[in-house]
Amino acid sequence: MSVYRTLDSLRTVNTIFALKTRIEERFPSSGLSRVCDELHQIANETKNKSDWIGRPNYVLRVGVTAVVLIGLVGLFYSISFMGLTLRSLDAGELVQITEAGLNDIVLIGAAIFFLVTVETRVKRSRALSALHELRSIAHVIDMHQLTKDPSILLTQAILTPSSPKRELSAFELVRYLDYCSEMLSLTGKIAALYAQNFKDSVVLAAVNEVESLTTGLSRKIWQKIVILNELCDKVEISSNHNLQSGVREAHG
Repeated sequence: MSVYRTLDSLRTVNTIFALKTRIEERFPSSGLSRVCDELHQIANETKNKSDWIGRPNYVLRVGVTAVVLIGLVGLFYSISFMGLTLRSLDAGELVQITEAGLNDIVLIGAAIFFLVTVETRVKRSRALSALHELRSIAHVIDMHQLTKDPSILLTQAILTPSSPKRELSAFELVRYLDYCSEMLSLTGKIAALYAQNFKDSVVLAAVNEVESLTTGLSRKIWQKIVILNELCDKVEISSNHNLQSGVREAHG
């Protein structure tokens, strides 16, 4: 299979590490860099977890197969000692035995199904727990961009003692928001690793929820970036207009 048809967990981890390095260089000792470091650790754990989930658990399969075979052998062995024949039974007894037999078959089938799906349920539980962690860190990333309001750069705001510190320039604010968007996108890619080698409908639905969450949060961030770019363009146009007016006045 082509390397471009599947997500490479190692390359995903390396991409997050590169992003973490970029954030630390641009915003050293910032909360965002620590969040990205946490995301990098989760990505490393995801590589091992997704690989484990994608591999068949032969020990568990052998154990389940042995239990099922022992149970079936024991059942048929017990039936062989009953010594029942159709001639020795009347209609009422035959109906009762048939009904009891059907009930036993249903119960035995349910027990076998429970044992056969043990591996899937164990892997599903581990994947869902990891996906819940990814949902949480997506909200943590979103918390870091909540106070990054682009309009504050163009207004003379009256700050209160509880107002957040706004020390970023327009360029730094764009980079900060862009880093948040990249982290959210990579969070969705980490989630996708769990569904890549584990074809389970419950896990796939949970992965889609994480990807929808990160896409929605990233869309809000890009709205801020677009607004910031438009405001900066307006300021640049206004500055150029004032400069041209000043030049005309000087030559007038």
